[in-house]
Amino acid sequence: MAGVHSGGAELGQFLRTRREKTTPEDVGLAAGPGMRRTPGLRREEIAMLAGVSVGYYRRLERGTETRPSPQVTNALARALRLNEAELRHLRILVARADCRIASKVVPNRSVPPGIELMLESLRPHPAVVTTRSYDLLAANPSGMRMLDGIEDLPPEKRNLARALFMQPVARKRCGDWEVMARGCVVRLRKLTATEPAAPDHSGLVRELRSRSREFAELWNRYEVEEPVYGERTFHHPEIGEVKMGFQAMEIQGTPGHRLLYCFAVPGSPEHDALVRLDGSVSAAG
Repeated sequence: MAGVHSGGAELGQFLRTRREKTTPEDVGLAAGPGMRRTPGLRREEIAMLAGVSVGYYRRLERGTETRPSPQVTNALARALRLNEAELRHLRILVARADCRIASKVVPNRSVPPGIELMLESLRPHPAVVTTRSYDLLAANPSGMRMLDGIEDLPPEKRNLARALFMQPVARKRCGDWEVMARGCVVRLRKLTATEPAAPDHSGLVRELRSRSREFAELWNRYEVEEPVYGERTFHHPEIGEVKMGFQAMEIQGTPGHRLLYCFAVPGSPEHDALVRLDGSVSAAG
């Protein structure tokens, strides 16, 4: 569409997906008689709730209006019942649509000094380091052992998102595959919203959208609340089912590199299982 700024298009898409997920009951409106032709709220209803004209709101969704004021942005967030993560994302999209922010990230695959030592010190707990788009950069032995099949790939082809959606063994190993898949897509969705042409993830996203129906469906849901801790369950051929704590954190001084770390309480059956796995890795080596 002529006149649509790429940032405005992303802003419009986010507003549309949230509008379609918001029901009249959510905002205290009567649904009215008969069947509604659109999912969620109508544009006219959001415009009324946010105190803007219908034409203005239509331009926002179409991507031709890219400069909503902070007051309008907050009013839209209230009308759409956005949570804190969604509001933060909306503000980022508004700033990007108006070209007031730009990426300062220069992707690279170098691992800072000391990371390998840190991974070693975390044994027997599985731990890996990835780029912001899930390229595997480093792993301790048990971390690599949890990623069946990935070590058979050339280092530049090792990507956790691709493995999660494209390797059947991942579904067998991940007891909560749906949770992991959702978190993976949320992260890539947020990256693409703010840096649509960034080379470290744009090609990966195109590939997964075209080759994985489940990835495409999760992508279209446009969720932005990313789980960065909690529990993860794995089914491993050597140690059976094991439930572990999970934490993801960004490594300071890098272009978005992340540590993904699973852990268990020492003395617990889960920890004993990880000790056995780590021991089998050492024995095999």
